[in-house]
Amino acid sequence: MNLKEMLNLADRIVFAKTGHHLDDLQEAVLRGTLERETYQRIAKDCDYSESSVRNAGSQLWQILSEELGEEVNKSNFRSAMDRFQFSLFSNVVQDYVGVGNLNVCGEGKHPPDIPNRHPPNREVCSQELSEMPDLGVFYDRTLELETLSDWILNERCRLIAITGMSGIGKTALVSQLVQQIKDEFQSVFWCSLASPPTFSDWQNRLLQFCSKSEINRSFHLTSEPLFVIHYLQQYRCLLVLDDLHNLFVSGELAGKYQAECQDYKSFFKQVKNLSHQSCVLLIGWEPSIELPPSAKQNSPLRTLQLTGLDIATTRKILQDYGLTEIDENSPLIDCYDGNPFWVKSVASQIQELGGFVPDILKNDTLLLPEDLKCILRQQYDRLSETEKQVISLLAREREPISLGGLLEMAAMPPADCLNSIQSLLRRCWLENPDNLYRLPKAIKQYIIHHFI
Repeated sequence: MNLKEMLNLADRIVFAKTGHHLDDLQEAVLRGTLERETYQRIAKDCDYSESSVRNAGSQLWQILSEELGEEVNKSNFRSAMDRFQFSLFSNVVQDYVGVGNLNVCGEGKHPPDIPNRHPPNREVCSQELSEMPDLGVFYDRTLELETLSDWILNERCRLIAITGMSGIGKTALVSQLVQQIKDEFQSVFWCSLASPPTFSDWQNRLLQFCSKSEINRSFHLTSEPLFVIHYLQQYRCLLVLDDLHNLFVSGELAGKYQAECQDYKSFFKQVKNLSHQSCVLLIGWEPSIELPPSAKQNSPLRTLQLTGLDIATTRKILQDYGLTEIDENSPLIDCYDGNPFWVKSVASQIQELGGFVPDILKNDTLLLPEDLKCILRQQYDRLSETEKQVISLLAREREPISLGGLLEMAAMPPADCLNSIQSLLRRCWLENPDNLYRLPKAIKQYIIHHFI
């Protein structure tokens, strides 16, 4: 890269991190660095104090170090930028996108400035949806559908995670969403990670799909590692990866990748940081540790933590199972948090037992059918030992407990306790109304019966 290209790339990296372009002082520091000038010389040439120049340089090296994934300083700035450019844009992508066109800007509401030889067209949309499940009746999620659609089509978000307890309806929601918006994309690809392939195998499968598409035959395919990002830059694509949690280590805090799944992590980082015209949807019980539960305005990254259905919709499920006498105050409404799978499981058991709800639920009985216990056990087994300790403490408490109370009771260092609480919140195993912590009722009942 020449000096102008290097400054242009640095400007876009800084903008992606801070939301601000390089100011005059920052540009002077980088220009002087590339011309091998000392801080003293840069200060003299630009009429700044030497301390101002040094402070600006220190801030720039910190930003660039975080974004490039290596320590950047005045002496290695040029080589670090060259390595970054080379790692992201190999010979394949250089055929299509020159360095001068690179855009890692985080302006999510505006389409990225990347060449698109084939504008989206309903007549040329290619789809691979054979692994998208047909889950039958879809219960109302109007607000969530509108939110996701707005993030994808209007705000042009690049990476979206949909998380929540098993059975809460994540896959059903995204299946419905895909049916509504698929014609806005040139390619739509759904992949289940229930038995996750290696990244290389997954990439090869995607590329085979690409090669069969009429619109993509002019695109130069390769098995180069982490090549998929180049395809997402060239075409408007929607990729869905379901069961994301299977990429993570079991028995650890939420969202830590298995050693053999690190290429997925690298790919998601590219999807997040590089400008492109596509969207990747991730569905799982928990998000990656790199994905925050919320994002700042205009961010290309979003997380939707799905919660339970409302009372009216929960009653509709029960009525569909013949339980027409259930009112909004029934424990069947209160105890299962609007989780469609939990509600259907309990309703099915009641139906098989004869359907007479008052007898079955007297004495405040909380039902835990075997299929519900099975799925809770799967998720419990994924917890770390410190998370299980926190769960055990909360299961013994009759009332919600404050964060301070939890820290006092936990037989572990405060930092470990805080990390465990954060992880449990990300897994949706804790509720914290009014900043007090408690377990969902069904989970509490399960823990008491099986582990206390």
